[in-house]
Amino acid sequence: MNKKMPPLGRSAAGGEKVICIGSACKDIFFPTSEGIITETPNDLLSQKKITFELGAKYKIENRFESLGGVAANVASGLARLGVNCACYSHIGDDDMAEWIKQKLKKSGVGTELISHEKDSPSDLSAIVVDTKSGDRVIFSNQKANSYMEIIPEKLKDTEWFYIGDLHGNWEEDVDMIIRTAGENNIKIANNPRQSNIHDNVKKIIEIIKLSHLVFLNKDESIEILNGLGEQFSEPELNDETFLIKKIKELGPKAVALTDGIRGAWGYDGKNLFHILAIEDNPVDTTGAGDAFASGFFAAFVKAKTLDECLKWGAANAGNSVKFFGGTEGLLWEKQIEEKIGSLQTQTL
Repeated sequence: MNKKMPPLGRSAAGGEKVICIGSACKDIFFPTSEGIITETPNDLLSQKKITFELGAKYKIENRFESLGGVAANVASGLARLGVNCACYSHIGDDDMAEWIKQKLKKSGVGTELISHEKDSPSDLSAIVVDTKSGDRVIFSNQKANSYMEIIPEKLKDTEWFYIGDLHGNWEEDVDMIIRTAGENNIKIANNPRQSNIHDNVKKIIEIIKLSHLVFLNKDESIEILNGLGEQFSEPELNDETFLIKKIKELGPKAVALTDGIRGAWGYDGKNLFHILAIEDNPVDTTGAGDAFASGFFAAFVKAKTLDECLKWGAANAGNSVKFFGGTEGLLWEKQIEEKIGSLQTQTL
């Protein structure tokens, strides 16, 4: 009898190289060109806004469904790129929960660490996508995931934690993750979300100091620096090189910073690189940051150079935005190797 082989990204032994901790949900997309985009450059944390007429009804030609949630998105990206990983999340006990797990398994993600909240719906997001720019606004209902508990005994058999968005008693979860990582020599890759930063920036700074690798977008970086209690000028806070170096000073081994269409920066204390985003008529930018993170992180755990990590991230994000949803356009390892050949980084 032939032995059944594990899916790509999984090992027969069951031990994960990476456990992605955070949310897993279903995303429903509503593309529209009816929204009015307003530029607000003086608002550093919200430089564009979209408005609709109050009381109006807008017709949507199509809707799309996709797997969502940071942990689910990043785990899917890692598994497709050949990294053995599992998703640690808490979902409902409804039909959507099984749908979420099947979507993860299809990419080769381990689902053994996913738990269920009895009599609770799984998390759901409604996403309005501006078809002119591909940018979006997310309305997120976080229900089951807010009850997630960190159980150290389930998290010891790994080399890395990837921490995405956390809900509920997330400060306690962070403390437990830090302790578990320290006791078991597990490295932390951290991608704090703006809601967590806004709630308790001091706690986010604490885990950044203990992280091996940190992913942030520009707005998140600005909020973190504002939480340090130091005074920074507006030009400094608008300068990606300044931002990434200040975040690196907090203690992580390497930092990756993204700023949408302007691209991404990577810094490890010695080398600083920039790569432009791939401009190819984006359909939807939802999950582009997670796609970048999974590409960059996959290359990082494979001991690629920093500029190669940026190329993997940019290639994955560039393909992701051609599709609705954060996982539909994620690349497989063979595909990403073909994509990065034409990409160039700039040394700063």
